[in-house]
Amino acid sequence: MRWQDMERSQNVEDRRGRSLGRIPVGGKPGILVLLVVLVAGYYGVDLTGLLGGGVSQAPTSLQQRAPQASGDDSLAEFTKVVLKQTEDLWQHFFRGLGRNYEPPRLVLYSGTTETACGYGQAAMGPFYCPADRKLYIDLSFYNDMQSKLGGGGDFALGYVVAHEVGHHVQNLVGTAEQVRNLQARLDQRGANQVSVLMELQADCYAGVWGHSVARSGRLEGGDLEEALRTATAIGDDRLQRRSQGRVVPDSFTHGTSEQRYSWFKRGFDTGNPAQCNTFDSLR
Repeated sequence: MRWQDMERSQNVEDRRGRSLGRIPVGGKPGILVLLVVLVAGYYGVDLTGLLGGGVSQAPTSLQQRAPQASGDDSLAEFTKVVLKQTEDLWQHFFRGLGRNYEPPRLVLYSGTTETACGYGQAAMGPFYCPADRKLYIDLSFYNDMQSKLGGGGDFALGYVVAHEVGHHVQNLVGTAEQVRNLQARLDQRGANQVSVLMELQADCYAGVWGHSVARSGRLEGGDLEEALRTATAIGDDRLQRRSQGRVVPDSFTHGTSEQRYSWFKRGFDTGNPAQCNTFDSLR
């Protein structure tokens, strides 16, 4: 993807180098472990027994994998370019709805950071916090995506950012609130299934961003394949098989490799957010 000469977003807060380190919890190891587990639950890790089926306004993350340390300035600059592209894309779409698009603020951080949804940690991957309408990214995630998950490439990194912006769009148009209300009435299995639909819609929205990049003539050979390979790499089934040697469909929260591939591709092929209604299956 040719991006070096493109405009950068100004909606960026750089907290890199200001990691919070260990989260203070009063010095008791048992409480520390419990708090870490609860925070992990907020980020989408399946902890049914501890959360008791409750639904909170939690960060919505692309996936949960432990990243390697350190990002670099070129990744930060690329991320700013992608954010600006999403701002232009969604401003155009919202204008067609007679509304003004309010872009999210991007926070670049290292290790851990404070958010309105609790403490963010690099191990959770990029995430969106609906409470403060900010995207949080530890750039070291990109290295992990390339070295451990079989994804990577600049267009694939753009998919990561555009996916999280997709969650911001869901928050603005009311989808996120409707999902939370629905999940509150479901058991854990049902709540997980609705979460999958929400994540797949964000994948489709990311594909819409990809379509806009293609139309601008900025794509290079192999870019689309990079994004599709990454979508496949972060499917719940593949990640579960990799981490625990077996697949538990009822615990999926983001969708299978095939689903993530298909919905990103739908957004890319159509360039139309109206084609991203993953919730049709609930009717």
